[in-house]
Amino acid sequence: MHICPDDLGHLSYVLDGEGPPLVLVHAGVADHRMWDAVVPALTERHTVIRYDLRGFGESAPPTGPFSEADDLRRLLDHLGHERVRLVGASWGGRVAVDFALTHPDRVHSLALLAPPWPGYDWSADMVAYDAAETAALDAHDLDAAVEVNLDMWLRGPARGWDDVAPGLADQLRGPVRTSLVNQDIVGKHSQGPGNGDLASISVPTLVGIGKLDVPDFQDIARRYAAEIPDTTLVEFSTAAHLIALDAPAELAAALGPFLAR
Repeated sequence: MHICPDDLGHLSYVLDGEGPPLVLVHAGVADHRMWDAVVPALTERHTVIRYDLRGFGESAPPTGPFSEADDLRRLLDHLGHERVRLVGASWGGRVAVDFALTHPDRVHSLALLAPPWPGYDWSADMVAYDAAETAALDAHDLDAAVEVNLDMWLRGPARGWDDVAPGLADQLRGPVRTSLVNQDIVGKHSQGPGNGDLASISVPTLVGIGKLDVPDFQDIARRYAAEIPDTTLVEFSTAAHLIALDAPAELAAALGPFLAR
């Protein structure tokens, strides 16, 4: 891992491969390691940049107000990359959207994997998930809160644990714990998602959704595909919310020709 200087908030990042720069932004229950199984296929043609958002993985939590999109801009400045291909998963997808809206000249193409929609009217199942996580954290039962998140984001509502690849829960448990420990301080200081016009995004865009994901996110994916002009919607039949974990080969196959554009 490399660590950025103090003025970049001690962001940790990893570089792999050679070629045009490609940035992967992780989900809000993960860190840069969620991309491990996808990276080998991508490094054949790209310099792959993975980093941990503030308060995730090995990046320090924030100590004052910050913007995730601005952090990404400063990371790219630090690395000397003017324009990049950008892929974001879940919350990382929303970070990617905000970066594309605020720095359109720095994005060559955009891939969004199950991104959230600010202000979405969540279903009863999502409200129940949030209540279960809150109850576990209020009871100081971090282990229970981790399991609530694994059930929602890794297993998903449409399958049992026997259908989830062995080892994925153990792989994700540590990153989920870190995200929960730091979520209050991150939430306090993050400036949150922006409100730009999605129709202004003019670069080629791929929106990916797992067919085993929460119905809310399947609806949201279609909203993004409808709002962003040059968009291709790709469904992954064996994936829940975290497509890079459930279907890495299929994701790499979908991204390959798209990133070559």
